[in-house]
Amino acid sequence: MSLVVGGCSSRAPVEVQALPSKGYVKVDSTQVTGLINRLYTQSGPNFSWMSLENVIRHNLQYLSRRPANEIAARYGQFEISWEMLRRTNEDFLQILPLLESSPELLSENFVWYELTPRTLLTGYYEPYLEASLVPDPEYPYPLYSIPADMKKLDLGKFHHRWKGQTLLYRTENGEAVPYYDREDIDFKGALQGQGLEIAWVKDRVDIFMLQVQGSGRLVLPDGSIKHVLYAGKNGLKYVSLGKELIERGILSKEGMSMQKIRAYFKENPQMIQELLVTNPSYVFFRLDDEGPFGSMACPLTPMASIATDTSVIPHGSLALLTTRIPVQGQDTREAVAKIVMAQDRGGAIKDTRVDLFCGSGPEAEFLAGHLTSWSHVYFPVSRAYLDELKDQ
Repeated sequence: MSLVVGGCSSRAPVEVQALPSKGYVKVDSTQVTGLINRLYTQSGPNFSWMSLENVIRHNLQYLSRRPANEIAARYGQFEISWEMLRRTNEDFLQILPLLESSPELLSENFVWYELTPRTLLTGYYEPYLEASLVPDPEYPYPLYSIPADMKKLDLGKFHHRWKGQTLLYRTENGEAVPYYDREDIDFKGALQGQGLEIAWVKDRVDIFMLQVQGSGRLVLPDGSIKHVLYAGKNGLKYVSLGKELIERGILSKEGMSMQKIRAYFKENPQMIQELLVTNPSYVFFRLDDEGPFGSMACPLTPMASIATDTSVIPHGSLALLTTRIPVQGQDTREAVAKIVMAQDRGGAIKDTRVDLFCGSGPEAEFLAGHLTSWSHVYFPVSRAYLDELKDQ
């Protein structure tokens, strides 16, 4: 089995042996036909191809600012250039109005590759938090903006192996030390009195869940809504609370969800501090009238935008996702196939794992809280682009 490695536009594809454990493997025509059939039957009764138009245009706005001939990602022996991504999005946008009646265009216009190994699909959403923009005894827990004393160091300036890596720190007695962790900030008052509060929330667990999701909506006392968006983090390691609860034997791995974690804290409030501080990572926020936005700085689209490890699936990538998702109120999972866009990233999203943005509201909370499914991701590449490379 082999795959075509698409590189910079200055050289043609090279045939190499596929690495079965890591890479993008070319999908044969028979399997592509089956995937397209699944896409048309499992994309949902209300799906419209033209609903993807604005999402793809967001991709193209981002990709137009990237250097065409540079490599966006290398995974296994497969190279993805920014030009490859741009051409693929342009070709997809062009055929959108025709796809309702001509599904064969997905095979005629694109070469498809499967991401291996398979994908662990999880979900995230926009939680709602009861909050106030002014201090109020009913809202005792603050949300913080990025502290001025948190400094950033570009490690790539010191060694080429550290290119793209940064170090977040503060200084103490003239020495660089790690920035304050969750225990310092939430339980020892490390940031109090600095004017960093942007809002105050009723429930401390809500803040923790907001930090895991990355953005949310504040429901203010007058009923109005304010978006609260990710602004930065303290640079310390993210530790999964769910994993901690499982390892302690508090909750079982089977059926682990955000809802079960919330229920446990409601019954055991004395454990909140002890368990929350096991995750030293801390997220800072900003307020906005619009949102949510992914790390690609474009609006996230429910059930279409995904967060990825960008060294595997770069920003601006189109993909076909096949999976099974839980159905609320039923002990079953529904087969789903859909086109998704890599428009966000997350600190816990590594390798082939994908996080699906589920939207906001109770249904999104249920899906994000229960979605853990082994899935498959298929990556289209413009056939015209590959043909041009061969002719060079």
